[in-house]
Amino acid sequence: MKLSFSVALIALLAALPSFAQENTDAADVWGVVFEQWQQEQDHHKQRKSDPSWVDRLLHDDFVGWSKDSPAPRTKASVNMWDRFSHTQGRMVQHEIYPLEIVIKDNVAVAHYLFTSAYENKDGEVEMNNGRFTDVLIRTEEGWKFIAWHGGDD
Repeated sequence: MKLSFSVALIALLAALPSFAQENTDAADVWGVVFEQWQQEQDHHKQRKSDPSWVDRLLHDDFVGWSKDSPAPRTKASVNMWDRFSHTQGRMVQHEIYPLEIVIKDNVAVAHYLFTSAYENKDGEVEMNNGRFTDVLIRTEEGWKFIAWHGGDD
């Protein structure tokens, strides 16, 4: 009996470093997701955020498909439409509701819901709820988006 307990304890202790790494990775991935949304809001709200968040957070091979887009968009396309959207209004608030995350090796898939408030250039505020699935890859510079899909419900 003591031998079985010892074997189980050794197996548990051996798994702890892997579990700790998974938790650290998950926190890092959620951090990038939250940063992307915050950069978008700050850029709209105060014009003080880093306007190059697209270059910093999206991988060069990024292709994502938001519900408001007729086709998937590359990193260059996201950059262009992001600049245009800033002339049309601004995000005034948002909240992210993380649901699930799966990390396998250097790939992470994060599922979440969101609520956002957007003020158009006429001063009208629209509340939106929706969902996204983001796919990120681990690079030498940290986690970067390689794809996403989602949008308003």
